Order: sequence, then structure tokens, then C-alpha cells
Amino acid sequence: MVKKRTLICNIRKKDGNWMINLILKDVLIQKKIILFYIATIIIYLLAGVPSLIPLGFLYSVIFILNAFAYDEKDNANILLNSLPYTRKEIVSSKYIGSLIFTTIFVFMIYAGDFLINGKGDLFIWKEMLFIIGLVMVAISFMFPISYKFKTHYLLIALGVLLGIYMLTISLLVPINDILRELARKFLTLQEAQMYFVAIFTTVILFIGSWLLSIRIYEKKVF
Repeated sequence: MVKKRTLICNIRKKDGNWMINLILKDVLIQKKIILFYIATIIIYLLAGVPSLIPLGFLYSVIFILNAFAYDEKDNANILLNSLPYTRKEIVSSKYIGSLIFTTIFVFMIYAGDFLINGKGDLFIWKEMLFIIGLVMVAISFMFPISYKFKTHYLLIALGVLLGIYMLTISLLVPINDILRELARKFLTLQEAQMYFVAIFTTVILFIGSWLLSIRIYEKKVF
């Protein structure tokens, strides 16, 4: 707890580098488990997972939500708000950081798969952009809920969804095959108009969520 407070206190606003400092804070707070992330990714790649899309999506979301949850512990938000940052800047760093972290995880997973398994091209751009889009959609719902309430409420909701997912599988409903087929159909689309609509919708949803989270956080009392 003392180390975390020292880390946050050392993140000062310098020459307009507030974004870098706040994003770097989210990385440094998790530095002890980053190696765990990398090790488990390598294990999954060695095991030969059938699709990299769930792997990229889950690790990106877990890392982002972990960084968010750390700010809720030990009154870190109170300390963070005592520093020379506006609440808009604090929220914006979360959204921009989520894009950066997702891109890093996606590139790392696909580069690792190429080096370990030597499958196909080094970077499959459609799949990589698809993962980033999925994370953007997920974050668009998760962040406003977390800012309005607490991350543990979101985790409860995710636990319920996981329970429904496991129950569906236990009833022999091939949900994994259905999801994989839907992703395959989307990735094999040749119509540029469909991609434009999907990208436009995702970006609008992400920006709308960003503005909503700023509004929620600015009204929050610590």
C-alpha cells in the first residue's frame, strides 16, 4: 500500500505529459504480474489454442480492469485526485490506455504465435483489428458501470455471465462453435461498406462511453 501511494505521488504533471504519466502508472502498478501474463500466454500458445481471438480479448480486458480495480483500493482515487490532474484527464487516460494496452497484447500474442508455432502470416490484420474492436465495445460498457458503481459489481455481473456460459456448455449447446463461426463469417466479409459501418458504430460507442464516464466521474464524491 505504501509503495502504491509513493508511486501515485511521484506521477506529477510535467510539461503536458500527463497522459504518459497516468498510463505509465497503470503499467507500473501491475509490473509484478506482467511476467505472469506473458508466461501464461506462452503456455496457451504452446498448447496450440484453436483461435487467438478469445486469448487476445480476455488478456486485454483483464489487464485493463485490473488497472482500474487498483485505483479503487486503499483510497487511491482520493490520492490521485489530490494531484494536479483534472478528472477529465484521469478518465481519458483510462480510455487511451485501454487502446494502447490492447494493441500491445494483440501484437505480442500474434508475434508469439508466429515464433512458437510458425502459423500463417506474422500479423493477421483482420483478426487483430477485430480483437481491438471487441475490447473497445466491452470497455464502452464496463467503464461507465465501474465509474458509476464499483468494479466488484462488474465482476459479479461477469461471474453471472460466466456461469450462464458454463451452463450453456454443460447442456451441450455448441456455443464456442457458434461464436467461432460468427467471427469467421465476419472476418471473411468482402464488403467494404460492412466494415465501415462496424468501425463507425464501434468508434461512436467508444466516444459516447468516454464522454459518459467523464460526466459520471466529475460528479463523483470521494
